[in-house]
Amino acid sequence: MKTLLIIGIGTGNPEHVTVQAINALNRADVLFIPDKGAGKGDLAEVRRDIIARYVTNPASRSILYDVPRRDAANPDYEGGVEEWHRALAQRFSGLLREVPEDGAGAFLVWGDPGLYDSTIRIIERLRETEAIAVEIIPGITAIQALTAAHGIALNRIGMPVHITTGRRLGDVAEDSVVMLDGQTAFMEADADLEIFWGAYLGTLDEITVSGRLGDVRDEIVATRKAARERHGWIMDTYLLRKR
Repeated sequence: MKTLLIIGIGTGNPEHVTVQAINALNRADVLFIPDKGAGKGDLAEVRRDIIARYVTNPASRSILYDVPRRDAANPDYEGGVEEWHRALAQRFSGLLREVPEDGAGAFLVWGDPGLYDSTIRIIERLRETEAIAVEIIPGITAIQALTAAHGIALNRIGMPVHITTGRRLGDVAEDSVVMLDGQTAFMEADADLEIFWGAYLGTLDEITVSGRLGDVRDEIVATRKAARERHGWIMDTYLLRKR
């Protein structure tokens, strides 16, 4: 039986990779590297760097594969995601043929596979038609990198933490972590909230801004825009906290 390893590699810093992840990478016969197109070559390069640093298995090989684009203009968000996942499952099915029988293939997943990443769900689709084993190796998340960068604890004593997306921000709980916010939803939030924002967390390009939201939100928007133009992509997250 073939095995697929879904390995969390952290938020872009090769030193985020755990010993468990390194061992899993070295078990793989094939290492799959996603190509997200022009302007996002850095994302593939980080994965190549990790492989070069930690993989000592001389029999392993790397395969670069194209990632289908999600139609962001589709007004039916859930329907658009469903179509995108279907296309990715077809791509993964083709990649599975590259894995030898009784061998292992590895997907290097940004952050942690269990937090706002689709790889696990897509592999589950494959299991409906393919006899495969799946192992998941956790990684450092953007949330952990964010709190470390700002030198704060994620939760306050005895208080819960809400994790959401910009699309679903709405009313802010006592502490709300917001991920996948391409629309800068924080611009509509209460100006008296405190924000801890970060991009390219854990890397040499890391940027952080914090303060009263009403005082720093324009700075974050300008910083975010400039960074995206410079790199061609941006991954950012933030914590909103009632003061």
